[in-house]
Amino acid sequence: MIRYQITSLNPASHYFDVSIRIDNPDPAGQALRLPNWIPGSYMIRDFARNLLDLTASCDDAPLAIEQLDKSNWCVAACEGPLMIQYKVYAKDLSVRAAHLDDTHGYYNGSSVFLEVLGRSDQACEVQIDRPTPDYCAGWRVATSLRRKQAEAFDFGLYEALDYDDLIDHPVEMGEFVHIDFEACGVPHDIVLTGRFECDGDRLAADLKKICEHHIRFFGEPPPMDYYLFQVMVVGEGYGGLEHRASTSLVASRASLPKPGQGGVDDDYRDFLGLCSHEYFHTWNVKRIKPEVYRPYDLQREVYSDLLWAFEGITSYYDDLALVRTGLIDTESYLELLAQTMTRVQRGLGRTRQSAAESSFNAWTKFYKQDENAANAIVSYYAKGCLIAACIDLKMRAVSGGEKCLDDVMAHLWREYLEHDKGVEPERIQQLVSEISGEDLGQFLDEAIYGTGELPLVELLDSVGVDVIQRPAANLQDKGGKDANGELPRVDFGAMLKADSCGIAIQRVVEDGSAQSAGLAAGDQIVAVDGLRLDLAQFEKKMLRAAPGDFWYVHAFRRDELRLSEVELKVADSNTIVLKPGGSHEDARRAWLNAE
Repeated sequence: MIRYQITSLNPASHYFDVSIRIDNPDPAGQALRLPNWIPGSYMIRDFARNLLDLTASCDDAPLAIEQLDKSNWCVAACEGPLMIQYKVYAKDLSVRAAHLDDTHGYYNGSSVFLEVLGRSDQACEVQIDRPTPDYCAGWRVATSLRRKQAEAFDFGLYEALDYDDLIDHPVEMGEFVHIDFEACGVPHDIVLTGRFECDGDRLAADLKKICEHHIRFFGEPPPMDYYLFQVMVVGEGYGGLEHRASTSLVASRASLPKPGQGGVDDDYRDFLGLCSHEYFHTWNVKRIKPEVYRPYDLQREVYSDLLWAFEGITSYYDDLALVRTGLIDTESYLELLAQTMTRVQRGLGRTRQSAAESSFNAWTKFYKQDENAANAIVSYYAKGCLIAACIDLKMRAVSGGEKCLDDVMAHLWREYLEHDKGVEPERIQQLVSEISGEDLGQFLDEAIYGTGELPLVELLDSVGVDVIQRPAANLQDKGGKDANGELPRVDFGAMLKADSCGIAIQRVVEDGSAQSAGLAAGDQIVAVDGLRLDLAQFEKKMLRAAPGDFWYVHAFRRDELRLSEVELKVADSNTIVLKPGGSHEDARRAWLNAE
């Protein structure tokens, strides 16, 4: 038996106290290791950097531990039982690692539980104990781990099938709000941690619609008998990470439905889309996954050019589910799709990096973005979403509306259930052609491996959607909506934000007005044409400018004041708005309301 135990003697110190009892350790010396990354987040995170005070003993006698590299150790031989003890510093308020303070605790097993090598396939137990301070007396536990000797939402003994199972059920502990519902007969829980207002009944009803839609999309019964939404509510935040029977989310207070709130505002729509995205991953990436991830090697980078499909297709269906369930209308969905098109269109990186290359280089480029990222890379989430839309619409067009991407996903799910195997690099493309009844190889190669423009204008027209392109109205313009008022004729060629000194340049567009004049990310604009301007005044000045005008910009770079002569260039029409057209209404309805 392997039994883990986790608690905290002092949550305010941000330390989890962890121990492992190994009844029959390796007689040659027990090897231990900690993952370097977590599935679903493709960057080496070196979780071992937060591990300290590692000790080992047998019959209360200390044993030597040799560190082999940054995340591997070997304990001296003993007959057992072997006791391992250590601390984990937890101060990462995200969904990827661990966080602990005097208000709550959260952890992913990959960042706190050492793997006992040679026993990775063995069932194990984990004793989750209440932290010792009195202020933790009201704390509860929320996890999708199977309870062995623990009541629902209580501390106690839990169990896992193996190490992979152990680290795929994150744990939230603290005082939280609990909401429950059933979807297709499966119990679902929502736990919300933090300070907020929320219409719990509304949230449960809306998530029930989304969950039942996804379950029926792939077919009943679902692959889990329980599901948990863990939500950390903060002032500003957005993100999620999928697990086999749960998801961990970070959301802003503004994104939750308020008591008495009517309709679905933009913030709540984004939150529902996030929940939909992570829930869809229960099938697409947690079960259907690239063959190279079977099993995961969490010690090193594992490269795949398929993330465009596993994140991009999921990003396509997350918002599509909202319109198909009636939570949002057609205009609202087209706004979301137009915003995704706008994000891709505004980045020069789309002409330099394909979706497949973005997937392959996620480890070093997508997850390690700098101020030049928009000029150098494309998001496999956003570009992948648009590729998925193109595939869906193309399949509908060539098959006379008889086949679509839904059929491809259903086939991938059946293959997983029947053969329990991963997805090989060309399998999705093969299925698209086979199911549509037409060879779409060239179309798919250009979309996935190319850097040209996707044929979205033509394909959206086939379902009665018109594509309108215009300049951005201001820095807050995300696309998707008609512009109110006059549009600027020029583009400064930079992403700006308000700064204590005036206006800070966050990034510049390659060969744009700002970069051509020598301005760079990090520069602080303090005056234009001899006058100090705040961001609102800067945008008003943009509306009065014409292509070819010159501005004299004073800006600090570090502590040096510079003067740049900026020639304003014509504004790009890189902001997208989608409108239902007057034709192909039946095709549009079939696409958006597939059920």
